[in-house]
Order: sequence, then structure tokens, then C-alpha cells
Amino acid sequence: MPVAAERPRCHPRHRPRYRWAVLGVATFTQAATCFFVQGVGSLGPALQSGLDLSTGQLGLLLSAAQFMPLVGLLVVGRLLDRYDERWIVGVGALVVAIGLALGAAAPGYGALLLALLVVGAGYSSAQPGGSKSVASWFDGSQRGLAMGIRQAGLPLGGALAAAVQPWLAREFGWRATLVCGALVAAAGAAVFVGLYRRPPGEAPQAAGRAPGGLRMLREPVMLRIVLSGAGLVAAQTGVLMLTVLHLRDAAGLSVASAALVLMAAQGAGIAGRICLAAWSDRARSGRHTTVRACLAGVAACAAALATPLGEHPVTACPLFVLLGFVGIGWYGPWVAHVAESAPTGRTGSALGLAMAANQVVVVLAPPALGWLRDATGGFAAVWLLLAVLAGAAFAVTRR
Repeated sequence: MPVAAERPRCHPRHRPRYRWAVLGVATFTQAATCFFVQGVGSLGPALQSGLDLSTGQLGLLLSAAQFMPLVGLLVVGRLLDRYDERWIVGVGALVVAIGLALGAAAPGYGALLLALLVVGAGYSSAQPGGSKSVASWFDGSQRGLAMGIRQAGLPLGGALAAAVQPWLAREFGWRATLVCGALVAAAGAAVFVGLYRRPPGEAPQAAGRAPGGLRMLREPVMLRIVLSGAGLVAAQTGVLMLTVLHLRDAAGLSVASAALVLMAAQGAGIAGRICLAAWSDRARSGRHTTVRACLAGVAACAAALATPLGEHPVTACPLFVLLGFVGIGWYGPWVAHVAESAPTGRTGSALGLAMAANQVVVVLAPPALGWLRDATGGFAAVWLLLAVLAGAAFAVTRR
């Protein structure tokens, strides 16, 4: 797929200050929208005890929130090429709030699954819409850094959830925790709709004859993007879902202490998204090299967790933090690579397709990892699987 030429934009002197305001708004909305979805791992023990769930059932709950974006991301990508992302992102965040409110009132496990499907439908707009808004305001010299800061909103929301949700669930129950998530998502919707504007004079571009939809997977660049994303998002899912459970069951930490480690891993992911993306702005060999470095780091950390190193808190905790840095931090340079590899007028579609491909892994990974842990009675097989997936993606995505 040919790399698109730099889009024509208003002169930089007309937008140096407001673009940073746009970045702040997009980052806040991303954190608010994913507050519950990315922090559900820290709520896992409360959901297990409150609803009497197995690890596999808990994984299925997370998959429910991530199922609708399989289709929703493709639809949203097309809409972003035609309409203002201000309303697409804002309405999506509001739908997340409605879904979480319905989940708080759910009478049982099945109804909660359905409510989380609604959450996933709204969540579809946050990632591609926010990414496109930032890509529209920043040129190539700062796009990686800006995208990394914006994408840091996702682990930031998860880190805040890891700090707050266990306490909320312990003091008020898991239903009150969902209500809190609904209020946070509604705040994100209000801020984005109220403050975001497109760059002056910019409108959706005609796509011309550029391939769209699933046909873009025929292009080598997009195929490499999808394969690298699949290996990395599987590891990210493992960190979010299993850190607390692993440290509680394999390393003997309390749930509260394990949740703090998850928060630290999320914090490392925030730093990784900014630092790795800034590195990709200056990498002579391109952003893809940064993404492959993350694949190598994930494979090494996951393999180490499958050894006795993963059974001792002194070694397991730093490994989870390092895994958070590369296994969550990869997303900044990756999504900038997607935006810059899109044909003219197809930025939204390319982002939607690449993220929809990630969603296939996001949906399948939680129940698969949970059932693998239940079947083997431990975590070694889970981390070995994630190491193999990252290593395979590293091997097949060479230029």
C-alpha cells in the first residue's frame, strides 16, 4: 500500500495552541470511555465472588464488551471518512455510559453480558475517532508523540480504574462500580462534543480509487500492521486480565497488592505509549521498527513469567511492569503507522480495519486464556502461548 502524501492542512501558525487543547480533549475522552473496559481485570475478583463465576466466564464478560467493535469499528471507520468525528466520538461515549448503567441494573450474568454488548457498540467510536482527530491536527514530525500521548489515555483510564474499582466494589458492590464507570464515560462525551473542532478549512477528502474495507488486507503494509497488532494486543489482554489473578494465585500477593502492581503496569504502559511513540518520530528505519522491538520485548517478558521467576513477587512484579511498558506501550507508534500508511481519504477506514482486526484477538483471547488457565491449573501455559504469538509476529513482519 503506498504511503499517503502529507495531507494539506491549514498553516501551522493558525493552530499551534489549539492542537494541544485538542490532544488533551481526545486523551481525556479516551480515558473516560475505556475506564471500565480496560479496568475490568481489577474488578475480576469482585465479579467472580458476586456472580459465582469461573475464570472462563469472567473472560467471556470482557469479550462481551469487545465483541461489537468487530463490526462497529469497520462501520465507524467509513463514517469517519465522511462525517465530523466530533459527533461520532461523542455519541459513542454516551452509548458506553448507557450500557454501563444498564449493566448496573442487570439481574444476573446473562443480562450483564447483554449490557456489555451495548458498551462495546459505543466503545467502537473512541479509538478510531480519537486517533483521526489527533492525526488531523499534527504533522509527521510530531504525530507519533501526539498519538502516543493520546493513546496513553487508554492505560491511564485502566490505571485509574485499577486504583478505584477494587475499593468501590469492596465498599459499595460491583453494581455501584458500573454506575461510576457510566458517569465517567458521560463526562468524556460532554467534553469531546463541547470542545473539539476540526482544523480550519479541513473537510473529509474524497477517497478516489483507493481500496477500502477488507480489500485493504491485500496490501503488504496493512497485512504487516494487522499481524503485529494481533501479537501485541493478545499480550495486552493478558496483562489486563491476568495480572491480579496471577499474582494472587501464583505469587501469593493479596488482591489489593496485586491491583497496585496492575496499576503500576498500566502506568508503565502510559509511559511506553509516549516514549515509544516519540522514538518512532525519530527512527530512521520507520515506525514499524519500533513496533517490532515491542514484539521482541513482549515475547521475552511473557516467556520469563512462565518460568519460576513468575512465582516470586520480587521477580514477578518487575516483569509485569516491564510487560506493561512494551505490551501496552506499543499502541502509540502502531496507530501512527496505521494513519500514515492509509491512502488519501481512507484514514478512517484504515484505522477502523486495523482496529477491527485487533478486536478479533481481543474477543477471542480472554475466554481462551481463561479456559487455558482453568484446564492446566496454572499460568505457565498462558504466558508461553503469548510469548509464541509475539515471537511468531516478530518473525513474519520483517520488511
